[in-house]
Amino acid sequence: MEKKTVLTGITTTGTPHIGNYLGAIKPAIEMSQGDQYNNFYFLADFHALIKCHDPERVAQSTREIAATWLALGLDTDKATFYRQTDIPEITELTWILTCMCSKGLMNRSHAYKASVDANRDSGKTDLDDGVTMGLFSYPILMAADILMFNADLIPVGKDQIQHIEMARDMAGRFNHTYKNLFTLPEAVVDEETQLIPGLDGRKMSKSYDNTIPLFCPADDLYKLIKQIKTDTREPGEPKDADNSTIFQLYSYFADQQETAAMRQQFENGIGWGDAKKELFEFLDAKLAEPRARYNELMNDLGAVEEVLLKGADKAREVATPLMDKARIAAGIRPLTYVAEAKQEKQKKEKSAEAIARAEEGRRRAILMQLKPLLEKVEQAEDKSAAAQQLISEKTSEVEGLKKKAKQKAQNELDLLQEELAQYL
Repeated sequence: MEKKTVLTGITTTGTPHIGNYLGAIKPAIEMSQGDQYNNFYFLADFHALIKCHDPERVAQSTREIAATWLALGLDTDKATFYRQTDIPEITELTWILTCMCSKGLMNRSHAYKASVDANRDSGKTDLDDGVTMGLFSYPILMAADILMFNADLIPVGKDQIQHIEMARDMAGRFNHTYKNLFTLPEAVVDEETQLIPGLDGRKMSKSYDNTIPLFCPADDLYKLIKQIKTDTREPGEPKDADNSTIFQLYSYFADQQETAAMRQQFENGIGWGDAKKELFEFLDAKLAEPRARYNELMNDLGAVEEVLLKGADKAREVATPLMDKARIAAGIRPLTYVAEAKQEKQKKEKSAEAIARAEEGRRRAILMQLKPLLEKVEQAEDKSAAAQQLISEKTSEVEGLKKKAKQKAQNELDLLQEELAQYL
């Protein structure tokens, strides 16, 4: 059974935080450790340009995210790990898909509609104010990311399901219009990791400025954890573990026994300060080793670059031949290109010619062997009688032979009858 392909990417616009780790990186690395899937993981640096126009931030984020994946143990011999901008076929496919995609489909994109709604709410007459073509059409780039590697499964948050449906639409249009080249991808949503709470209890996100950087120094980690919002319950009062950001973050890193022990402390009325301290000590211990590895990699970016370039080579081994097929299917071809059907026809025609030439050669070879007999008939006074006698003798010879020798003699008889037809 052919393995399915899993693909996911992280946009390079910020420092990796605990939400990125729990929601995307950790499950992706775990998935890549077995042999069940082909795994493609990438740095979405072209996507970063849609909203971030700070080049230093994009560059630094690219370094940090690349080092983070490697520090957390991604095996790049098993998974294909690459930078989006190192695969030129992706942008080429984006254009072909752009020419297949209706504007109406892009009009329904959540990100575009949110921008239009924000302009309307603020009283602007131009509802497209501030909307770049990058923002408007980035679902097409996302579709190219996915279709370029014929990915089957795309782990995403609920807010990204729409984009996977759009990718399916574009793949279907291409397949119907040109040639069936692209797999229709499926969104994979992990309900358990959909809402990683941030410092303020909302979803951990750079947009809310409520994140906990995954590899910040221990002192900074403690300061951030101290900022986590809690209720007013005093020490000694039972706490609601299930609605506590502290408990939820703890449980995401803990095993079943550790989680149960922490829940018991909440029921026993642990003070919020003590709970935050326990969370800090627990996370700090869990992250100490990968943090040290991350710092090593950030001080050896040449090694990280080498890994990315190696990954790009692996990725292009898949992308290049598929892009060649897509280009040809759409009519972008060398002037000397001959379609497969024509190639097959030409091959058959050449085959027929080759068979005819071989048959003619075989005939000439047999005639050379029969030449003395034919000359004898030509020299006879009664050519008709001589021809009939020769055919009669050859017929008797054929009847007395078996298998291969018989076939050879039969071939000679057939040629004799053909050459002496005028005398028979």
